[in-house]
Formats: sequence, C-alpha cells, structure tokens
Amino acid sequence: MTDTSKQFDSIINICRDIYVKKMKDYGSAWRVLRPASLTDQIFIKAQRIRSIEAKGTQKVEEGIRSEYIGIVNYCVIALIQLELGVSNDVDNIELKKASLLFDKYIYKAKSLMEDKNHDYGEAWRDMRISSLTDIILMKLLRTKQIEDNDGKTFISEGVDANYYDMINYAVFALIKIDSEGK
Repeated sequence: MTDTSKQFDSIINICRDIYVKKMKDYGSAWRVLRPASLTDQIFIKAQRIRSIEAKGTQKVEEGIRSEYIGIVNYCVIALIQLELGVSNDVDNIELKKASLLFDKYIYKAKSLMEDKNHDYGEAWRDMRISSLTDIILMKLLRTKQIEDNDGKTFISEGVDANYYDMINYAVFALIKIDSEGK
C-alpha cells in the first residue's frame, strides 16, 4: 500500500501541475460550467479512451494518458462546482484558492482510495486498463442518470461519490500506464 500511496502522489503531482498551468492560462473560465456539462466533458474523454483502446490507433496526437489526466482534473473541477455552485460570470477564483480546493478534493479521494484498497486488497492491480475505462464510463452513466433525476436517489450515493471513484480509477489507470510503459 505504501507503493500505491507514493504512486498516487506522483500521478497527482502531474495532474495538479497541469491544473495550475491551465489556471494560469485560462483562469477559472470553467466556473460557468454546470455539473452536467462537466460530466459530459468527462464522458467525452472516457469515450475517446475507449475508442482508442478498441481501434488500437488514434489520429489526434494526444494519447490516453492525457485523457486520464483530464478525467482527474475535470472530476476535481466538478467537485468544486458542487461546493461553490455555478457562476454566471467569469468568477475568477484566485490561483491560490483554486489550488487549495484541488488539494482538498484530492485528499478526500486519496483517503477513500486508501480505505477501499485496504478492504479490497488492491484488486485494481490485477485489472486491465480497459476495464478501468469501462468502470469510469459506468460511473459516468450513473452520474448522468442521477443528474437527470435532479440529484434524487433511492439508495445510491450521490454524484460526488461517483466523481471520487472516477478520480481513483483514472489514477489507477495512470499508475498502470506508467508501470507498464504504455
């Protein structure tokens, strides 16, 4: 588990670096996105990964690694939006606050990952990357259904739980990509 914690932190450092650089380039223009729009953006990224996995080729230069990083970062942004609400203006969050919010949600995701890895014995390590993609897609479809039901569920966790799970499955995929040299 110590290796997983270190690998998780290493992947998150990469994701956070991209998040911060994009904040410097674009500010927090994403503040105008409603949660359903963020879910759809994550869905597009997961669908592209699945398409590349199925076809074995790609025409756009960016590979699946950058798409998984995008999934992590968009899930964090979605969690921030759930907390702060949508802004109708370009409500620029200062970089320091945006970074602190990123860290807050990643810390929660990591804590959840550690608890689940304890209980499941790191079963994800024996999974195929394509299965991690499929699980992310399933979580997205669940999230879309909950959103379409105005957030109401009978027995299921809310959309935030699905975003946390997607962060962790995307990090697992990135760990596997890095360790398998893909």
